[in-house]
Amino acid sequence: MELTGLNLIGNTASGKGTATFHAVNPSTSEKMAPTFREATEEEVGLAAEKAASAFLAYRQKTNEERAQFLEAIADEILALGDELIRRCMAETALPQARLVGERGRTMNQLRLFAEVVRTGWWADVRIDTAIPDRKPVPKPDIRQMHIPLGPVGIFGASNFPLAFSVAGGDTASALAAGCPVVVKAHPLHPGTSEMVGRAILAAAGKAGMPEGVFSLIQGTSNEVGMAIVRRPEITAIGFTGSFRGGKAIFDAANRRPAPIPVFAEMGSSNPVFILPGALEERKKSIASGLAGSLTLGVGQFCTNPGLVVTDKPEGAREFHQMLDGQLHAVSPGTMLSSGIKKNYIAGIERLTNAPGVRLLATSIATEGKNGVPAKVFTADASAFFDNPSLAEEVFGPSTLSISANGKEEMIKVAEALDGHLTATIHGTEEELRDYAGLIAVLERKVGRLIFNGYPTGVEVCHAMMHGGPYPATTAPQTTSVGTAAIRRFARPVCYQDFPQPALPEALKDDNPLNIWRLVNGEWTKEAI
Repeated sequence: MELTGLNLIGNTASGKGTATFHAVNPSTSEKMAPTFREATEEEVGLAAEKAASAFLAYRQKTNEERAQFLEAIADEILALGDELIRRCMAETALPQARLVGERGRTMNQLRLFAEVVRTGWWADVRIDTAIPDRKPVPKPDIRQMHIPLGPVGIFGASNFPLAFSVAGGDTASALAAGCPVVVKAHPLHPGTSEMVGRAILAAAGKAGMPEGVFSLIQGTSNEVGMAIVRRPEITAIGFTGSFRGGKAIFDAANRRPAPIPVFAEMGSSNPVFILPGALEERKKSIASGLAGSLTLGVGQFCTNPGLVVTDKPEGAREFHQMLDGQLHAVSPGTMLSSGIKKNYIAGIERLTNAPGVRLLATSIATEGKNGVPAKVFTADASAFFDNPSLAEEVFGPSTLSISANGKEEMIKVAEALDGHLTATIHGTEEELRDYAGLIAVLERKVGRLIFNGYPTGVEVCHAMMHGGPYPATTAPQTTSVGTAAIRRFARPVCYQDFPQPALPEALKDDNPLNIWRLVNGEWTKEAI
């Protein structure tokens, strides 16, 4: 596929802007062709207007039509073949096997949401039939279901150029809900983004979707993204990235004359708590697993473990020695950009200069322009209590190991934490009973609790929760991974005493969609 470097405004390729930029190979710092045109405010406005025009027609598509559209997108992405993988490798320095796997995850997400659309459960249909002779007042007929919000603005992530990007989980769930999308491509991989964007448009054409159901905006400036947030046609935002970026978007969305929800996933330190029994029985395997998890993807996952808490300092010494040995054997790799590397080095310097913190282990830096070493630091719990900012995420392959003095101090560390995406507990089943107080604290702090595992690796399934309390996200009641993500882009509407012909298909007595519905308090597929 020959790249144009233009914005995809519905079915039109547009390059009205004078500002330009290039993709940069992170390994060599060389600029890559073509030259990309940064979107103008006019182009952003046109994309939003086309999305608004497409909304009525798109939301009226049948469940089967939307499902087939999602499946067509997966097929078109696969049809891009090795060309997509090669371009993505060049723009990100990520290895081929990683990107092939991420492409598979992207396609599987689309196909999973296609099945969600077909089953119809996401609409959460509820029906309470009328009781006209009820005393003292009659009961009306009340029916409720979720409907799509409207056009959604989505920001591609830097660290997952396929699975959290143009056709990633946010786009898949928004399209599944019946919402057109305007995607802001991440400037670190604009060529990959254009290729996937064109695949979505090809799928839209084959599936008979209205023009404007998808648009792709390119740009490096914050103003391009903010122009999407400010457009009155946009009804929600999906974002994966830094706290600074997510918070800025959240604030801007709330300053609009009509504020809109922002579903921002903004990173996390993902604390790992190692209980004494597990440390005694499995310190070598835990050290090996932890080293692999913190360096996976050069530490550029939102779920890398950036904080480790052990009970009883004397028990942690041998574990730290093993962790040191494991880290020396790891070669983390090249970071996604010079800017991300710069921020990682600044985070490492912050930990290095923090009172009570000392360097425990380091790896050898990978060769190349943006190669970095992995780092492990250690500190006593007292240093952490004096400086809670030590728990802040350092985006990259590093972690801080905190030595607590007993169970109560370990729980106190947990209580001092802000919101995170995950927390992990390594222990025995007996210890889980003894440390019930720790679990109770962590339930209030995170979206996902892991037992005897590692936080990296987020399964795309019905039960997954990838979210958490602020500042990990701006919407702790939602997930950005898994089928429940569709609920972010829908809202409930209630219909009272409507005649049957005027009701949506999902609410009609004969249940023509054959979906599960809560009828008078009982789940059923039966007609009323």
